[in-house]
Amino acid sequence: MRKDVVVQMDTSMEATPVAHLVSLANQFSSRVYFEMDTKKVNAKSIMGMMSLVLIPGTKVTVDAEGDDEEKAVQSIEAFLTK
Repeated sequence: MRKDVVVQMDTSMEATPVAHLVSLANQFSSRVYFEMDTKKVNAKSIMGMMSLVLIPGTKVTVDAEGDDEEKAVQSIEAFLTK
């Protein structure tokens, strides 16, 4: 399942929010990736996620594959748009 999401959080994705996002992604058995421009990173990897600059207005594609992919994408979208 793939879904384009526009980041709407109030602050840029610094270390603490990224750590929470990685923790959220790790709650799912599905493989979860973020795609932005030409980059594709594993959402369960803190180092990979730190390499992205997710600021308000940034468009990313959340790509999940597995048994709970729909729930994973919905949860990550909710996190990024709160």
